Amino acid sequence: MSSQPDSRQSPSLFPFIFAILGLVWYVVLWNIGLLGCRTGRRRYRMRPRSPLATAPPDSVPGVSILRPLKGLDANLYENLESTFTQEYPNFEIILSVADEQDQALPVVRNLISKYPSINARIIIGEEVVGVNPKVNNLIRSYREATHDILWVIDSGVSVAPGTLARSVDLLEPSSSTNLSKRRVALVHHVPFASAPEGFLGSRIEEAFLNTNHAKMYLAINTASIESCVVGKSNLYRRSDLERVNGSLKPRAHRESENDQDCARGLAAFGKFLAEDNMIASALWHELDLRHDLSCDVAHNVIGKMSLSDYVWRRVRWIRVRKHMVLAATIFEPFTENLIASSIAAASLWYLFGIPIWLFLVLHHAAWLWVDLDVYESLAGHPLPANRRWQFIGAWCLRELLALPIWFLAMFGNEVIWRGKKYEVLRAGEVKRTSGDGIRRGLFTRWRQRDIDYQPLLSNHSDT
Repeated sequence: MSSQPDSRQSPSLFPFIFAILGLVWYVVLWNIGLLGCRTGRRRYRMRPRSPLATAPPDSVPGVSILRPLKGLDANLYENLESTFTQEYPNFEIILSVADEQDQALPVVRNLISKYPSINARIIIGEEVVGVNPKVNNLIRSYREATHDILWVIDSGVSVAPGTLARSVDLLEPSSSTNLSKRRVALVHHVPFASAPEGFLGSRIEEAFLNTNHAKMYLAINTASIESCVVGKSNLYRRSDLERVNGSLKPRAHRESENDQDCARGLAAFGKFLAEDNMIASALWHELDLRHDLSCDVAHNVIGKMSLSDYVWRRVRWIRVRKHMVLAATIFEPFTENLIASSIAAASLWYLFGIPIWLFLVLHHAAWLWVDLDVYESLAGHPLPANRRWQFIGAWCLRELLALPIWFLAMFGNEVIWRGKKYEVLRAGEVKRTSGDGIRRGLFTRWRQRDIDYQPLLSNHSDT
């Protein structure tokens, strides 16, 4: 007799458990978002000038700025000029192109003639060390750089004049540094986008990078439990990179296995599509070193990006992440606004009878407010009133597209970058595959090639 009530009551236990778990996850997700928001307020709303900016040249470490170029990126002249105007007394600039007919060369030569006092030079011609064209373009600059500290910065990025000095402050240890902490091996800058062209894909990418992506990127790096770096603008030491090979195995363990024949340094990362993320992970795991964010942003002007370009760009990096961190990629939809809020709404309705529509209205208003606060922290000013509704509309489209894009990305391993087709392999390695690099089918109304506005890695991060 006593077993019958138990059998009737046991089914209700599972919805109760799921409702509790849903609420717990919702609270955790809000804490992550608020951590990113707080980090944005504390780190980016005040950007003090570094004392290195006015120090004698022989008293500061030298820096080699490496800028790989291909074609005419949006805002290219201003992007490159921002490195010529750095307030730092000891640096050189190396600008590299794979082809002597590259359209970027006249822009580079114009800047070199405009700033004759800056130590800048051009390297023409690539060295093929893998399938990654950015690494092939960079490898000669990497080897010929004068200084140990390298600043690799995409051609689509501009930075504030004080960025280099503030970044070296973080990379170079001072006497007041806490010796109990791991040494900083890499300094990176959170991407911040603008879309002056007004194309739909550009607007959605801008809304994504400046809100949800930035919020999560800041939170993950503040928690500092795992490497999370995108490659638009990174500083690291060549001497550190020469000690890693991309295996992500601790150095002591690798040496015991006698792997002296493995490639090391930048050339070892030519087999990866997301070479920048892998470099950061290698420094983190193989050398047990850490990363740090400066209080500067990597400002990226987005060119003519269609809706199709945006979709396939996101697909590309989800497919890369899928082969690097499968568990996190599978779990990714539960970090998205619509999925998390739907779970929380159902949980609150089941547990407390709170109307779903009321909760969702309050939730989305609060979520949007936090995202706009992150934007304000990175931009240094609130969202302009004349762009507010366009931006919010793009933000809403981004939220609606997130889950369909994830499903599209999970069922496939091929990606297209700059008109070339690759298959993503284990650990994010890639190989070239046959094909013309032209997208067809879903989200594509006509045949369309990738164009040159895209840096090799946008987001992780694309976090």
